Amino acid sequence: MRQLVSNQSSTTRILGIDPGTATVGYGVIDCLPANSYECVAAGIIQTSKDLCPGERLRIIRNDLLTLIDEYAPHVLALEAIFFFKNAKTLVPVAQARGVILEAAASAGIAAYEYTPMQVKLQLTGFGRADKQLVQLTVAKLLGHEGIFRPDDAADAIALAVCHARMSLTPAAPAQERQSATSRVLDVRT
Repeated sequence: MRQLVSNQSSTTRILGIDPGTATVGYGVIDCLPANSYECVAAGIIQTSKDLCPGERLRIIRNDLLTLIDEYAPHVLALEAIFFFKNAKTLVPVAQARGVILEAAASAGIAAYEYTPMQVKLQLTGFGRADKQLVQLTVAKLLGHEGIFRPDDAADAIALAVCHARMSLTPAAPAQERQSATSRVLDVRT
C-alpha cells in the first residue's frame, strides 16, 4: 500500500478511472484543505479495435501502471459495473475492469468502486442527474473554465471527486490495509 509521501500531509491524490476497452478515461486529483480539489492530470488510454482482446488489455494495464508510477496516487476510484443494456459490451468492460483492478493491486493501491448513480448523487445531489450537469459541476468544483474533454476523462475526474466526498479520511488507515493476495474492495452504497 502506498504511503503519503507529499510534503503536504493533508493532501491525498486520487486516480479516477472510467473503464472500457477502446477508451479508458483517467483523472488525477489532489484533495486540498477545505473540501477543495485540484486536477493534476486527465486524459484517455486508447486501444485499436484492430488489436486482439489480449493485446488491448495488455496496453491498458501497461499504460495504467505508467500513470500510477508517474502520478503516485494513494487510491483508485473505478466505475462499478451496474447495468448494461448491451451484453456485447459488458464482457469487454468487465475484462478491462479486471485488468485495472489487478494493476492497482500490483501497485499496492486500494481500489474503490462507485456506480454512476452514486457519482451523480455525490456531485449534484440528484442520483439521476444528466451527464451535462455532472460535467458542469465537476468543472465548477475544480475551478475549470469549461467542461473537461473527452467525456471519458470527465467521467474519471467525477469518479475521483466522488471518492473524495465519500471518504471518511484522507487516506485509508493502516489497520484497514490488506496484502494484495487478500484485497477486499470497499464498495460503498
